[in-house]
Amino acid sequence: MQVILSLSKGDVRTRKQTTNDQKPPRGPILAMLIKELIRALFNKQQRFRFRYHCVRNLPGEYGFILRRRVISKWMGAVGRNLKVHEGFRFRNIELIKCGDNVNIGVDAFIQAGGGVEIGDYAILGPGVKIWTQNHASSRTDIPIQQQGAEYKPVTIGRDVWVGANAFIMPGVILGEGCVVSAGAVVGAKNYPPYKILAGNPARVIGTRQPEQPADKAAENASSSEQ
Repeated sequence: MQVILSLSKGDVRTRKQTTNDQKPPRGPILAMLIKELIRALFNKQQRFRFRYHCVRNLPGEYGFILRRRVISKWMGAVGRNLKVHEGFRFRNIELIKCGDNVNIGVDAFIQAGGGVEIGDYAILGPGVKIWTQNHASSRTDIPIQQQGAEYKPVTIGRDVWVGANAFIMPGVILGEGCVVSAGAVVGAKNYPPYKILAGNPARVIGTRQPEQPADKAAENASSSEQ
């Protein structure tokens, strides 16, 4: 019985020793990380990414102030009172242009390779994604990964509200005052002002403008013809 126990303990020690032997040495990995950090600090763009990473998830008013200060210097254009909530991510920030009083929600993501313009008082809800580029996929003789990308700009008009987790595809133009419902997938199209969009794919389900009475509409039509 004692022999069996000693053998079992020996097996355990052998297995532990083998597992430890398979772990890579920490010294070279730590040295590599320090080297990459130093290299990043000497690169202007990498310094910006590092600084933004440090403030991206800061809570409260202090977080709003720091994110605005860090981001504003790199955007293509930025108006007054930009408000960026926690977790906002982006690509090609230099191609993002924001007007005054823009509100970007928690965990929003803007891929701005094709250019993004956001009008005054626009609201991007939590988890909103705006995409301006896609994989090219017209050819079948080579993998999609090797076909490059296609770019189309996106325009978010003044006073537009994009609901939570909506996806704005490349080439979309949302006119002034449009509302996009939560979870909608908005395809490339020029949407007139004040329309309400919903669904996947998104379609116009209503308008924010009050309907004119029939006699008033006829009067406007006759006056315009004159």
